[in-house]
Amino acid sequence: MQNSFEGNRVTRHTGTEFPVFQAPIGLISRAELVGAVSAAGGVGLLETSSQPMDDLKAEFDKVRDRSNRPFGLHLMIPSLASRPEREAAVLDWALDGRVKFVTTGYGDPTRYARRLKDSGVVTYHMTDSLEEAMRAEDAGVDGVVLGGAEKGGGNAAQGLHSFALLQKARRRLAVPIVATGGIVDGRGMAAAFALGAEGVWMGTRFITSAECPWHDNYKQAIVETEDVLEIEMGMPLIPRMRAARTPFAEAVARGEAGHKKNPYAGDAMALFYEGRTDLALVGCGESAVLIDEVKPAAQIVQDTVREFWEEIDRLAALRPPPARRA
Repeated sequence: MQNSFEGNRVTRHTGTEFPVFQAPIGLISRAELVGAVSAAGGVGLLETSSQPMDDLKAEFDKVRDRSNRPFGLHLMIPSLASRPEREAAVLDWALDGRVKFVTTGYGDPTRYARRLKDSGVVTYHMTDSLEEAMRAEDAGVDGVVLGGAEKGGGNAAQGLHSFALLQKARRRLAVPIVATGGIVDGRGMAAAFALGAEGVWMGTRFITSAECPWHDNYKQAIVETEDVLEIEMGMPLIPRMRAARTPFAEAVARGEAGHKKNPYAGDAMALFYEGRTDLALVGCGESAVLIDEVKPAAQIVQDTVREFWEEIDRLAALRPPPARRA
């Protein structure tokens, strides 16, 4: 591609060609997807919470086999902190020089900051809160991932949407911002950059990638949905969740008995791997209504970057040429 992100702080930090992140969603953040995003020049992220250590190590090696380009690890603080032995094992393994970039998320941003900094690992902290982002910056992180209320899960009742959140954050933060929530393409990326971001983080878009291991029925429910429901979950980390409108989601939203046993309000494994959209919520962000096909992850990265520069060029063309001197 002719245009480059040479002056972009996010690509300098990650070592990648493009500041386009694949969200490290548990159970989909595996070698096939992470490797495909990395090989395409994006920021592939391997999550570190949901697999036994031997399996995690094997997945890491598989990513390396699929791509010789940079990728990172994601440390989900609440999940790791609740299991001290696991936390220690993951940190020892992650910080042995194998990667130069990690993200941390949804927890005390100071918990790992000093150790990561001392290890020379570039760190971005993910949060939906500007206050927590500012605390992370004070703790020495290199950047933040800031989630607007358009995203799929974990939304607080009074959370700001990206349009206001990013502008407010840009006034307060000196570190680079990666935007997440409502972004699936280059147009959304260009809008996020206009509001102050230097990178984008996409979850729902990569759920509907060919490399996502979840069942085609899950992906097709997102492709077909014209409406996304917001549902009260009453869980500490997930007070609210969004889902594609299905008969099951409508029943959960109405508060019918027998639901809300977990973040997907039902048998999530049957949904993920058997396609049973009648047994659990098809979780997704508001951006689901913008997705009309399943694509390979590499094409998602490439299309997003191409569309981004097309939008930048379109906006630049609105500016009138300089007036001629008499």
